[in-house]
Amino acid sequence: MAVAYVDTSCLVAIAFGERGGSAMRRRLSEFGELVSSNLLEAELRSAFGRERVELHASLLSSVGWIIPDRPLSHEVERVLETGYLRGGDCWHLATALYLAGKPESLVFLTLDDSQRRVARSLGFGA
Repeated sequence: MAVAYVDTSCLVAIAFGERGGSAMRRRLSEFGELVSSNLLEAELRSAFGRERVELHASLLSSVGWIIPDRPLSHEVERVLETGYLRGGDCWHLATALYLAGKPESLVFLTLDDSQRRVARSLGFGA
């Protein structure tokens, strides 16, 4: 079963019809399992609140949550050694590293150019 880590940018683009949203919807359907940090929920709810739009639970229903049981200091350091990212983007990649162990075993999906660049440098599939 193919697994993909989904960054918030993917679901925001789909929900609000942003550039890349339609292609991302098709891309997500290629995977048997979608996972993310539970930070995705806070970021998504924030975006919907900003736009004053109700978030339907169905948008999150296909996502499995990765909730680390320890600090991700090592993973955060590894991400930041590879390239600078803002906190949330860094956290998503650190969580994906925590899950994958070997980045090449997991696809990391994002529409953020900087995050995508760091994800590729870390070895995640695209």
